[in-house]
This record gives sequence, C-alpha cells and structure tokens, in this order.
Amino acid sequence: MSSEKKNVALLSACQGLLITNNSILLTTNGLAGYALATDKSLATLPFTAFILGAALTTMPASMLMRRYGRRAGFMLGAGFGVAGALVCTAAMLLHNFWLLCAGALLVGIYNANGQYYRFAAADSASASFKSKAISLVLAGGILGGLLGPESSKYTKDLIPDAVFAGSYFSLSLFCLLSLAVLSRIQIPPLSVAEQRDQGRPLTVIARHPAFVVAVLSSVIGYGAMNLLMTATPLAMAACQHPFSAAALVIQWHVIGMYGPSFFTGALIKRFGVIAVMLSGVLVSLSCVVVALNGTEVAHFWFALVLLGIGWNFMFIGGTTLLTECHTPSERAKAQGLNDTLIFITMAASSLSSGLLFTLKGWVLMNQMAVPFLLVTGASMLWLRLHRRRPV
Repeated sequence: MSSEKKNVALLSACQGLLITNNSILLTTNGLAGYALATDKSLATLPFTAFILGAALTTMPASMLMRRYGRRAGFMLGAGFGVAGALVCTAAMLLHNFWLLCAGALLVGIYNANGQYYRFAAADSASASFKSKAISLVLAGGILGGLLGPESSKYTKDLIPDAVFAGSYFSLSLFCLLSLAVLSRIQIPPLSVAEQRDQGRPLTVIARHPAFVVAVLSSVIGYGAMNLLMTATPLAMAACQHPFSAAALVIQWHVIGMYGPSFFTGALIKRFGVIAVMLSGVLVSLSCVVVALNGTEVAHFWFALVLLGIGWNFMFIGGTTLLTECHTPSERAKAQGLNDTLIFITMAASSLSSGLLFTLKGWVLMNQMAVPFLLVTGASMLWLRLHRRRPV
C-alpha cells in the first residue's frame, strides 16, 4: 500500500472514532444538560461549550501542527479528549451542570485537532487524489454514525443513579483507541524552506474570491446543520418520541453526513467543485421542506438524512476549494481561519438552538436556515460566473 493510501486509511479510522465521540455528545448533551440545568433554556449550553472549546483552540492547533507536525497535534488533542470525557463522567455522577460544560469544552479541543484529519490527508496526496483523499477520510465518519448512537443507548443507564455517565465514560475509551491509531500515521512535515516562508498575509488570502466562497460553504453548511441537528433530540422529546427514536434519527443523520463521502470526491472530479457545493445547498433546502411538513419520526428521519447529505456536499466541496487557495507554507493560517470561523458559527448556532426552540419552536428554526442557504448558493453562482469571465 502506498504511503498516501496508508495515511488515508489510518486517518479515516481516526475520523470514525472522532465522530463516534461527537455523535455520542450530540445524542446525550442536550438531554443531559436539560436534566441538570436549573434554567431549561440553557439545555444546549454543554454542546455549545464543546463547540467553544474547538473555536478557541482551532487556530493554535493549526500553528502547533505547523511547528511540530500533524501527528503531535493530533495526539495532544486526543489526550484532551480523554480528560474531558472523564470530567463529563464526574459531572453526571455529581449532578453538576457547570462541570459538564467544563468537560465538554475539553472534549472540544480534541474535536478542533481532529478536524484537521481531512487536511492532513490532502497534505500527503497527489493533486489528482486530493479530493478523493479528503472524501475517504470523512467517509470514516460512518463508523461514528453507527457506533456512537448505539453506544449511547446501551451505556446511558450503565451507572445507577447517574444517567449518561456511562455514555461519557465510553468517550474516554474511544479517545484512547484513537491515540493508538494516531501513533501509526506518517504525514510529511513542512520543509525548512516552507517553515521559514510565511507566504502572503492572511488578509490577502482571505480576500480571494474562491477563499470567500469556500469558507462560506463550510461555515453555512455547518451552521445550518448544527442549528437543526442540536435541537432535534429536544424537538423529538417534545413530540413524545422515545430516546431510542432520537438516537436512531441522529444515527441516520451522521450516516447521511459521511456516507456520500465514498463518491463525493468522484462527483467533484466529474462535475466540478462548485456544482457539488450548489447541490449541497439544494439538498439542505429540501431538508427544511420535509421538516416543515410534519413531526412524525419519519419526518425527523428524512429531514436529518437530507441535512447530512447537504452538509457533506457543502463541506467537502468547501474543503477541496480551500486547498486551491493557499500554498503549503500558508496552509496553517488559511486552514486555521477557515475552521475557526466554522466553530464560531457552530457555537452561535448551538447556543441559539436551545433558546430558539424554547422560545419560538421547531418551525421557526427551520425557516431561519433558508436565507443563509440562499445567500450561500448565490455566492457559488457568482464564483462560477467570475471564473468564466475572460481575463
């Protein structure tokens, strides 16, 4: 097996373990927060803390990897994941809401580092294999889609009188397994010349039209997805659907997020990155249509599957387009800014998700996603016209 394919296989496994943790947190954090919080409108605050932990450390993680290499950064992140999972376990044992938020924030640092798995695959891939390498790494998330929600169901009541404590403890085990896999990856570091070369200022890179559209695609794709995904377990509970049904919906949502990755790279190569990103916008809008037409389990299931597919096309498309906008010496700051903006948007959407659901309800939340998706689609059409314009 070639080194680039070996790295993709290992990073795909790490992605699966990362998404296992994320899907457990997604399935449990809102309900755990609701159980512990005195003010029920703060139910999604632990998930917001998880996103905030990532937002605060995304850029430092990228710069650390530039200096010490991808593997060092990834393993440090997984170490924070172990610590954070244990703190969350203690929070449920002690029935302490704010300790749960602190533990979730630490797990967020693991998530920040893990988000660079896709870029690490691109670092060591040839130009013709790059979009496929990114897709295949993200395809590992299917493992998380299957294993995470199932694990949360079986570990939810594992520890008596401490609901979800067993689920959080299982996170620490998945993080330890990730450490073992990460020790095997070999990502070529920057050369001495590339480390010395600072490249263009970030303000110059950020003004590039393709960079703007790439970031917007990933940011809005994640923001719309996170807004609706975070509130789904709460909305289903309000509709008297059992926890097992919510876990099933989240499971299929994560499959929808990562399942298309087996062919998204091929679609980008065949039809172009902008066409795939535009398809993601249309699929995400279809999710809203389904969600507004009913509150049966089938409606939640189909809407969340569509939401996952739309995110996949927008996120992989945005990531692929971003790699065209920077040189190797510029990738740390360009990728760091991209992912920082993603996590800031996710923090805002997850925090507002609980408040909006409590104050305004499920219907308005879906309606709010529409204008953001339309603006993003318009920016993609603008870039397509811009690229066709004669020089």
